[in-house]
Amino acid sequence: MMTVTLLGTGGTQPLPDRALAAASVTVGGSTTLLDCGEGTQTAARRWGVSPFKMDAILLTHYHGDHVFGLPGLWQTMAAQGRTAPLVMAGPPGLTQLVRALYAVAGPLPFELRLKELEDCRGVFEVPTGPVEAFPLKHRVPCCGYALTLPRAGRFDPARARAAGIPLRYWSVLQSGTPVGGFFPEQVLGPPRRGLKVVYATDTRPCAALRRAAQDADLLLMDSTYAGDDDLPKAKLYGHSTCRETGALAAESGARRLWLTHYSAAVTDLSPGLAAARERFPAAQAGQDGMTLTMHFDVEEGAFP
Repeated sequence: MMTVTLLGTGGTQPLPDRALAAASVTVGGSTTLLDCGEGTQTAARRWGVSPFKMDAILLTHYHGDHVFGLPGLWQTMAAQGRTAPLVMAGPPGLTQLVRALYAVAGPLPFELRLKELEDCRGVFEVPTGPVEAFPLKHRVPCCGYALTLPRAGRFDPARARAAGIPLRYWSVLQSGTPVGGFFPEQVLGPPRRGLKVVYATDTRPCAALRRAAQDADLLLMDSTYAGDDDLPKAKLYGHSTCRETGALAAESGARRLWLTHYSAAVTDLSPGLAAARERFPAAQAGQDGMTLTMHFDVEEGAFP
């Protein structure tokens, strides 16, 4: 299963009930943090997300409302006794950013493993699973991220019996792990649909995002401006209106949509949500602390 928690839904300026951009994705005992705006570690504590279990931090870009929470978070990890390496990924300029913030945070007892993504493109692994980075359309280089949890093929009991595989090994092989001299490919069909979460802020609607969000289980997307009157500002500053966000979710075939990264001027979320729902009726207005745990699709006749 995969659990997503919104830690901050604000852009530019925090509000009393709205921290700046951050979200977490947890799989098993590991968490990947997406952006780290001001207030992230306070929000993590409030909403039950452990900084100690954060093994990767993926940054969309380096505007302050997406990175100013990093030095404090690093210090908290150090105070909690972290020694395991921490993966950090982001667009070009990551090394320079980390060097500057490291000077503020002080020496750390864990290694920062940096992955600068040329052209905001790349496929790589973090402890929660595979990640695909893709370019967004903002005023500066900006990465979107698609995090997936793959699912092995369906277990075939008939093939297991024919191969003489003991019943006690079946569940292990179904999980994708070799055991007793037997291998998963002996008993598993082709890979099935897994889970996918796409995080994209700050951005205008763009083709790369439409492709990445195709059939996503959850799309978290820039919804800076609530009304169509602000479309000129959205185009000028590289953001999206709520109506545009709903349209992109519909065009990509996403299963769920959470609006996020609101302008500080947006204090009532209902008008923007209504605009998004004109194209994507299932849209939800993301709020700090919102969480969702997703499971693989249930299949009839699946081996338990």
